[in-house]
Amino acid sequence: MPDAASSITSQNAPTSVEGIVVSIQDTLERIWVDFVDHSPFLAMGILVLLFTWGVAALATRLVSASLRRSRMRGSLRELLVRLLSIGIWIVGILLAAMVTFPGITPARTLGAMGIVSIAVGFAFKDIFENFFAGILLLWRFPFENGDFIECEGISGQVENISVRQTLIRQVSGELVVAPNSFLFLNPVKVLTNLPRRRVTIITGVAYGENVTEAVEVIKQALGRCATVHKAPSPQIFPQGFGASSIDIEVAWWTDPTPVDIRRSRGEVVTAIKGALDEAGIEIPFPYRTLTFKHPLEAKLLKESGGDRG
Repeated sequence: MPDAASSITSQNAPTSVEGIVVSIQDTLERIWVDFVDHSPFLAMGILVLLFTWGVAALATRLVSASLRRSRMRGSLRELLVRLLSIGIWIVGILLAAMVTFPGITPARTLGAMGIVSIAVGFAFKDIFENFFAGILLLWRFPFENGDFIECEGISGQVENISVRQTLIRQVSGELVVAPNSFLFLNPVKVLTNLPRRRVTIITGVAYGENVTEAVEVIKQALGRCATVHKAPSPQIFPQGFGASSIDIEVAWWTDPTPVDIRRSRGEVVTAIKGALDEAGIEIPFPYRTLTFKHPLEAKLLKESGGDRG
């Protein structure tokens, strides 16, 4: 009996293996046949996507060229062009899905996209947050390409604003890639929002000098500086009593970029120093007066052996 059972098992083993192989072959053949039967629809879907790509590229180019001739600001033009491209691609993908899968209707496609968008939104929350922040930045136009901005210790020139990130070139040369949500949620200083910026320095004259005369000398020195704007006019006020000088606050307006600020500050400091020196007005060094509780005794020490000639 054991021999008979083993022989039956050995005979059935090849049969079961052959059945599995045949089943796999049949499955692969059905998949291939279904793919071949469905390939025209797949090809049409690919053609629709290629057509969508061409339409999006042509439409964005034409609209961008037409808007460039208008007086619309650059950030709003870029936003409209990008929204147009996104809209064309959404319509094209819907058409490609309906052509590739004929059983899909627009209602089912939109419903499926709604469910997928919710899942994708939770999975890629940060990306979508930066995307919508970029749209709001382009729409509200707080700054444009070429502006100098400062945000949370990052200072530089805006090179490009995309829907996800903003490229900032720092004055030292480094490129900072800042997420749009970072710029949207934090205070941003737009340094070039106006065509001029105010610069303030503190100078000082000795206590023995005539302060009114020193203010007039500084005013004339600023009038000879090419980088100082005539309007609004410079403001010069004695500020207070310093440790060794009368402190004078000097404020003026100049061009807004960082290099303009440095250039103007250097010219003004040089002009004030030269004008005060020419007028004989002392810019004092720090003075220090030492007061002792008891008088000091002065003693004359002589070398032993007398004087030496």
